[in-house]
Amino acid sequence: MKNFLYAVRPLIYDSLGIIVFAGLVMLDTDVLVAAIAGLVIAAVIVLLDLVRHRPVPALQWISLVLMLVSTVATYLTNDPRFVMAKPSVVYLIVGCVMLKPGWMNRYVPEDSLPLIGDRMTFFGFVWAGLMFLTALLNLIVAVWFTASWPEFIAVFPLASKIVLFLIHFAIVRMTARRRLAERQASSAA
Repeated sequence: MKNFLYAVRPLIYDSLGIIVFAGLVMLDTDVLVAAIAGLVIAAVIVLLDLVRHRPVPALQWISLVLMLVSTVATYLTNDPRFVMAKPSVVYLIVGCVMLKPGWMNRYVPEDSLPLIGDRMTFFGFVWAGLMFLTALLNLIVAVWFTASWPEFIAVFPLASKIVLFLIHFAIVRMTARRRLAERQASSAA
């Protein structure tokens, strides 16, 4: 459980502004209010890292910038289609960032990297693929199935991330245990 919490904490932390925004939209909060709330959360997360003298990960900077841009665009256009399409831009940008090999290394203890680094790199690309798929599906639903968008955005992005996270976590954990047992067996022989 400790390893699970270690791995899931940054995932939630990186996405909290967007999670707050989507949750408020689902509760029929005014879109501008929801965007401002998401922006404030994203800004507080970055500020906390800066105050603690920690490096701010790229995904947090991206989240903050996108929340700022979308909040301003929402205010200027008052167009709900923009807000509905905005997650597609977020997912495309995040997917592109996730194409960098090794980006997932911060999600595991450093001493585990020699054991599972290859799996973390592989799943980094799988996560990028999920972001691109989510971007495409969000755009399709926002443009052609607008009435269903609130349900889609409330269910698919989070559910797909949870499912992939559980698969990712299980495979990496099984790989680590198997490789550790193999190392112990070869060193005992």
